[in-house]
Amino acid sequence: MHFNKFYDMGKIKDFFNIFRHRYYEFAKVLMFILAIVLVYWQMPRVGKFRFEYQLYKPWQHETLYAPFDFPIYKDAEMLRVESEDVLKSVKPIFKYDLGVTKEARAKLESSFEAQWHSHGVYNTEANKAALFELFDRIQIQGVVAHDKALDVFSPSTMVSLVKNKTATTVAFGTLYSMNTAREAVEQWVGQKHSGIDERQLSTLLLNVLHPNVVYDASMTKQEQDKALSKISLTYGMVQKDELIIAEGEIVDDTDYAVLNSLQREYATDSFLKNDSVQVQVSQFFLVALLFVMVALYLKALHNKDVYSELSKIVLLLLLMVVMIIPSYWIMKLHPSFILMMPVVMLTMIMMTFFSAGLTFTIQVITVLLIAMAVPNPFQYIFMQLVASMIVIFILSHHNSRRHYFITSILLFVSYLAVYLAFTYLSSVAVSWSSIGMLALNSLFTMLSLPLIFLFEKLFHLTTSLTLMELNNTNTPLLRQLAQNAPGTFQHSIQVANLCDEVLYAIGGDTLLARTGALYHDIGKVKNPMYFTENQHGGYNSHNDISNVESAQIIISHVLDGIKMAQKARLPEQVIEFIRTHHGTRKTEYFYIMEQREHPGEVVDPTDFTYHGPIPFSRETAVLMICDSVEAASRSLKEPDENSISALVDNIIKKQTEDGQFQNVDLTMRDFSTIKKVLKKKLMSIYHVRIAYPDK
Repeated sequence: MHFNKFYDMGKIKDFFNIFRHRYYEFAKVLMFILAIVLVYWQMPRVGKFRFEYQLYKPWQHETLYAPFDFPIYKDAEMLRVESEDVLKSVKPIFKYDLGVTKEARAKLESSFEAQWHSHGVYNTEANKAALFELFDRIQIQGVVAHDKALDVFSPSTMVSLVKNKTATTVAFGTLYSMNTAREAVEQWVGQKHSGIDERQLSTLLLNVLHPNVVYDASMTKQEQDKALSKISLTYGMVQKDELIIAEGEIVDDTDYAVLNSLQREYATDSFLKNDSVQVQVSQFFLVALLFVMVALYLKALHNKDVYSELSKIVLLLLLMVVMIIPSYWIMKLHPSFILMMPVVMLTMIMMTFFSAGLTFTIQVITVLLIAMAVPNPFQYIFMQLVASMIVIFILSHHNSRRHYFITSILLFVSYLAVYLAFTYLSSVAVSWSSIGMLALNSLFTMLSLPLIFLFEKLFHLTTSLTLMELNNTNTPLLRQLAQNAPGTFQHSIQVANLCDEVLYAIGGDTLLARTGALYHDIGKVKNPMYFTENQHGGYNSHNDISNVESAQIIISHVLDGIKMAQKARLPEQVIEFIRTHHGTRKTEYFYIMEQREHPGEVVDPTDFTYHGPIPFSRETAVLMICDSVEAASRSLKEPDENSISALVDNIIKKQTEDGQFQNVDLTMRDFSTIKKVLKKKLMSIYHVRIAYPDK
């Protein structure tokens, strides 16, 4: 029993030891599991209709029979026409306000009593009777209050007039407006009634006329909605096992309606209730499979630099999830808006941080995951992949900020071309709303620029956009270097050119290396006259100090450069070039001079050794080589092919023997290529002709 207890404790201890040593791998696996769960959780639970078809095109699948009973749904055009007919049958509702009429009548009576003058000529009772007869004719008929919604009504439009909770149907033209009411009064005045003072009565009447009929828009809308709700969405039924379409048969309008209905039925709740477990298991399997493919591609096929860094894996998965989940939300809430989702923005952002090959692979998998919830997946995949390839092509060759604007414009052109091609192929009408959404899609891709900046800061990555800005020799640090240490500035430019050529030949990040080369010696600004390239053959400041002090000043330019770069907030990837460009080598000249001045004594090499670390990438290694070669080449009295060749070979050999490249994946073939490129470039710089053999 005690043995089993100790055995179990040993297994637990072994597990924790494995976890402690491989927690980084566990974290990567956890990130992929989290991404799988999030995507699966947000994926719409729909049954996928697995057939592709087009109107008036042959049915290219096996003969299809109805798998279950389902109704035939009316298409959008049928529903539109039917809705218009129903809306026309609903009479606009107007309300007659008795309170307004009574109030106006009372006001008219008091006005008559106060303002009427018979002048001894007119009969008061007869005039009062004539006045109220005209009032009743107009007000009881109804005076409609002005409303812009009434502008579309014609006089013959039949409306429902509600008076005393009783609705009667009348022609809209039988109701008065304020203008027609005034016209009616003026017409009555012109008729000249015997014993009636028309002018005085018309003045009294016009002062009290007021609209007493109001258009009730809300009640009308309720009646319209009630009528629309009674419209049936279907017009027929397909029985289980009934033939829908035979293989090779042309898809006509009837077949198209039935197939659309079947596809729609696959997405209904009733279908999901019957096959919910199958659908969910299938969705989870496909989501997990695609993310496993991403992991395998990163680990086995792609450059392992991405898989080795957890932050890059997190960024990659975050970008995928940020594109996929909002697309799923759109499909749940308003599927037609899926064309507005700027999925290709993933490509634009990834092209800034990763290679074109990895970008396209991730974009394909992301589009496949989204297409699992899209009604017409083939068209969607085709459209997105064409757009992605255009983005990759443009941004692979041009990576300035203005090219992101150009890319957005070309994206819309490509989207529009593919959309129109599929539209005409399917013989359906062009939807201007779809074109508008594609335009918004292209416009939204401009959000990639601020997102790139955000991700760059969050994940401490350096983008090509930032490197291109730092390559500008008018940046504050480089201007300071050019003014205070002009020789070092020229040396840095030459080293940058050499790094560019070498990495172009052996493969590597030329832009990163060029940027690192421009800034690698900025620390020399502190003590520029202690460096040979800035002395111009004049007085040597080292003559007045000891060898140890000289070595410390030379070594300090690395630490000073790191501090200056950090203060200027240069990216860490660029600072690494400053930190590693001398590795752990010695200041050989002052070390040898100290040994000569103190023969027989043991000279402490620590005072003459750079703090390191040694280069860790081919870019930093190439900078170390190019820096040493360029600086040493300036000491050649008569540079020729042999002296340049010997110089390059000896420097690379010495650095290799010192163990400066043991953390770098450079092969013998790479070193051979580096030597050839450097020798050729140096001979071009010093205008050396190749010596041809004698005949």
